[in-house]
Amino acid sequence: MELLYVDESVVVCIKPARVLSTDEPGGLPELVRLALGDPKADIRTVHRLDRVVSGVMVLARSAAAASELSRQVREDEFQKEYLAVLHGTPAASEGTLTDLLYRDKARRMTMVSPEPGKGVQEAVLDYRTMESREGLSLAAVRLHTGRTHQIRVQFASRGLPLVGERKYATLNDPCEIALWSYKIGFVHPLTGKRMEFSKQPPCKYPWTLFHPDLEYTT
Repeated sequence: MELLYVDESVVVCIKPARVLSTDEPGGLPELVRLALGDPKADIRTVHRLDRVVSGVMVLARSAAAASELSRQVREDEFQKEYLAVLHGTPAASEGTLTDLLYRDKARRMTMVSPEPGKGVQEAVLDYRTMESREGLSLAAVRLHTGRTHQIRVQFASRGLPLVGERKYATLNDPCEIALWSYKIGFVHPLTGKRMEFSKQPPCKYPWTLFHPDLEYTT
């Protein structure tokens, strides 16, 4: 467990792939407690990454911190930027994707809806294509909403599935899904100071196809 920052209110860490964000046996809060050496520490999830997705996350260390960070997430004051490697190249090098999404709980999948309805929510993200090679594209993505599987579904529905995608495309890529939580930004719940944390993706395929020192910010 890699910890990027720790104080009395928050912990910023790198969530590994195949680890749940929620507080349950083997989940991220439990791993953070072990890393802190305190199995009874108050560690609370305030935002989530899909189980198969890795990257930077912040967790709260008190009820008050969790409440304030959750408010920032709800009110789009919480900055979330990702890197994704796509099959194909978007028609426009940058833009905003807006869809109506609904969650099929029985199939545990998120679907694009053609019209508003019960359980349908708007999903919005900005993207910028950084580089394309070998039929793949590196994109920086900034989320404005936090729907389940949002990035994966919005790109897959446009014929641009993420490398390593196995739920929303039939692919045989030799890697985990290429979606990385690259940067988060929030106002510290105790001090009121604006804080940002970022981490480059791991040095392995498909990230190694692209220059590691690119400025990824959208």
